[in-house]
Amino acid sequence: MVVATPLEAAAGANADTTPMSTQAQAIALLDKLGTIQQSPHWPNVHPAAFMQNLRKDVEQPFSIYEGRSTNFCGYAALSFLPLHYDPLGFVGFMVKMYQEGKAVYGKAYFEPSKEVKRGAGRLVFKGELDIRPADQMWFMVLADHFKGYLNIFDPHYNPGDENRLWAAVNLAKFCRMIRTLFNYNVSAVGSDLFRPGVRDMYEYLSERLKTGHLALFVNNPGLYRKDHHKLKVGVPTHYIILLNVEEMGDRIACTYWDYGGRTMQLLSPDILKRIVFGIIHITRKSADAQ
Repeated sequence: MVVATPLEAAAGANADTTPMSTQAQAIALLDKLGTIQQSPHWPNVHPAAFMQNLRKDVEQPFSIYEGRSTNFCGYAALSFLPLHYDPLGFVGFMVKMYQEGKAVYGKAYFEPSKEVKRGAGRLVFKGELDIRPADQMWFMVLADHFKGYLNIFDPHYNPGDENRLWAAVNLAKFCRMIRTLFNYNVSAVGSDLFRPGVRDMYEYLSERLKTGHLALFVNNPGLYRKDHHKLKVGVPTHYIILLNVEEMGDRIACTYWDYGGRTMQLLSPDILKRIVFGIIHITRKSADAQ
């Protein structure tokens, strides 16, 4: 059974609204599809494991995980949006990609390289990502298609490139992927090298959380370092989805999605300001807003 892509399914609808669907709709499609045949395009992705992975993504959207030691964090972070707000579109795209080896998502046409199609399903020593072949497909398809200036140095996939610059995501590329795939409004402050000129980080983050979603481009060693008194922040290395911020005395409690689940950290305003290089504000387009 071949399913329509999100773009095809939305034909005739307002092209400048953000596609939305429910978890129940996505689960109903998975139930309807049932068992699918082995894809000739993805020889190392077993159909039963593929469908099981998609179901888990839909039922437990916070569980998606970029894998140990990979550069897939940007792709995992942006997956927060379709898995929470358009899981039907995500499932439709993934099934069509699996069955036909090519598909449209949003404004992008994907036809991955032969090396990517052979590589998906074969990643090992990446933690739970090893047994999530659909997620391997998703991350590798995105990395193969979308390119930023960092990817110039490693443009074509070879085994092991999931850990290298081939999979890297700079700030502008991250924003472009969200606009292209999901049709959200995206604005960002900061850069790949310099921190945003924000005086009161807590006020800035909390105000923007009231009107949309926030992704942060952060220095990961700084975020998880136990001794922040010796912190020497270099460059941003990681994307997280900020879920909540709250003042607790002289600290800021940050709750965010990362590494397949929710995390809460207490950080001083100074440390928070030092580790954040990019703040990406994401809002839904709707007919009412036009």
